[in-house]
Amino acid sequence: MEKTLKEKIEPKIRAKNVHLKTCTFTKIHFGEKCPKINGVKTYTKEIDSRQVILDLQISYIGDCEIHMEVSKFKGGVKGIQLRGTLRVILEPLITDVPFFGAMTMFFIQKPYLEVNWAGLTNLLDAPGISLMSDTIIQDLIAARLVLPNRITIPLKKNMKISHLRFPIPYGVVRVHLLEAENLVQKDHFRGKSDPYAILRVGLAQFRSKTIQRNLNPIWNEMSEFVVHEVPGQDLEVDLYDEDPDKDDFLGSLLISLADVMNDTIVDEWFPLSKTASGHLHLKLEWLSLVTDQEKLHEDKNGLATALLIVYLDSACNLPKNHFEYSNGEYGAKKFKNQKYLKKMDRDPSSYVQLTVGNKTQKSKTCNFSKDPVWGQAFTFFVHSAQSQSLHLEIKDKDRENALGTLVVSLSHLLKDSEMTLEQKFQLDHSGLDSFIKMKLVLRVLCIKEPDPQSTYTGVNALKQVPVPAAEKDGNQCKNPLPSKAEPSKMPHVSKDSGVPESKEAKKESSADLAGSENPEGPAVNETIADLNAPAGAHNLESQPLVTLPTRPLEHHAAPSVASLGSLASSCFELDHSNPNLLNGTNLTAVLLGEIQLTVRYASLRRSLIVMVNSCRNLMPASNRGVDPYVRVYLLPDKRWASRKKTTVKKKTLNPHYDEK
Repeated sequence: MEKTLKEKIEPKIRAKNVHLKTCTFTKIHFGEKCPKINGVKTYTKEIDSRQVILDLQISYIGDCEIHMEVSKFKGGVKGIQLRGTLRVILEPLITDVPFFGAMTMFFIQKPYLEVNWAGLTNLLDAPGISLMSDTIIQDLIAARLVLPNRITIPLKKNMKISHLRFPIPYGVVRVHLLEAENLVQKDHFRGKSDPYAILRVGLAQFRSKTIQRNLNPIWNEMSEFVVHEVPGQDLEVDLYDEDPDKDDFLGSLLISLADVMNDTIVDEWFPLSKTASGHLHLKLEWLSLVTDQEKLHEDKNGLATALLIVYLDSACNLPKNHFEYSNGEYGAKKFKNQKYLKKMDRDPSSYVQLTVGNKTQKSKTCNFSKDPVWGQAFTFFVHSAQSQSLHLEIKDKDRENALGTLVVSLSHLLKDSEMTLEQKFQLDHSGLDSFIKMKLVLRVLCIKEPDPQSTYTGVNALKQVPVPAAEKDGNQCKNPLPSKAEPSKMPHVSKDSGVPESKEAKKESSADLAGSENPEGPAVNETIADLNAPAGAHNLESQPLVTLPTRPLEHHAAPSVASLGSLASSCFELDHSNPNLLNGTNLTAVLLGEIQLTVRYASLRRSLIVMVNSCRNLMPASNRGVDPYVRVYLLPDKRWASRKKTTVKKKTLNPHYDEK
């Protein structure tokens, strides 16, 4: 960190503002206090078995001593606070000590950073640089430590780490910001608000247009974000009321992108948090990155159809200046100033400018080197892979002139089955032996087909509707299937652990629940499993099914747990969830399998605790093998935001979950 402040951040602060050109760190010492790790989360089921992923809740309240001079002003830092989630990935796993070949670290979201300055108050209050301490340094640190940037440290000799530093992203999330309703009124003088939204995934950010004087704004805007880490990255949405002085906060939203990836398409009204009222309507689409060129079609609406990933490695034998390859001696004679000629004679400080379509990105600058090494990755959305090209220009920072150019047509990538090109490219308008080393990867953006057995309620999933009784004829359900799958889910954190209570308390609390859940619905028929059965018992004796009032879109009744005090490890037969599963045959005589559940109501916390133990004898739904998981709803609420879901067990008809 001391080296980073002196060598990287100091020159960038100087370049930010004319008043900061003399900024110098005269002393940097980070003190004796160590950062604290308040919690560690490990991932085991969601990830590759050849890696270990840790999320560390880092809290650093340092006793650092940093002295700084700007012009005649002297000052320093008397304390730094840093809080955030640091992800540590240990891979690849190996058989000898230290058991993993490299360690990769990064912050998933921009960390909270607060710097307490001393002695610089006069300068920092000056117009134009009053935000220096907070925004400039925070952004500079974030640019090096937050996704998609990674710090990768090899722990074994000869360990290749380029694929660890620049893994191919997990996918792309396309966010349709549609509308909002019932926003809080902030402009009391006019009785309205002027709302706009800011959407963020990691460092990428999108700001919507502002809708003037409207508490029910309609945006109909679309943005796309590259997702580098799943699980971990979230979509953050903040709504603000635009004002001439300071914008007022209207609410926020946090959506787990792992859930969007699992469900492919999400179309729902989400309640805003940290505010008194308001809902936001979003449609989220998860686009997988595939190499199937048959799925590469130009979009009629002008949306991106592919993602180009550029791994910029290095260059070699760059010319010192453009006279070496353009004007030769004639150009040099025009400058008689010896100081300038001496400056022209040194090695260049070069950076790379990359352009695809109308988007341009810039690499870091490598100072005074004919063989610069950048080691960076860039992503571009591609609308027409057949006709678009990557335009690359290497420039000298001091003189802003080109040291070499390159144009690569993306159609070349389509000739390779993996759509990958890794080589040294000869630079144009450069030296005879000037090359740039890059790896180009093209991936097609593809939306997976939604789960046909999904029973979501669609666009208005958060808007509650009355719960009619289901029509039943014998044991067969006549209710129609929903026409559209609606996958979507707000992140939820369950911190409840089972606490045993007296049976009287259980019965009383659950009776209240049953009474309040649907007071006008028909009477509930229940067959209660033996309450005295030992918890966790593996007696998979079949229990009769229990019926509940259901919505039209539900296919059959689930066991009622609303009025049970405790249901210790009981087994239920599974009924059909898709009438077309067996081509219309009568399913009353077909057993689709059994599920074992342990259910308990904790009255003190008003929490229902459901342990999904296991399933057995499931009926295979396809010839390609079955990857079963269990979804749990508390009726009548069937919306995406409140469901629970187990992990997926691969290729088994007898999965064991034991998940609470």
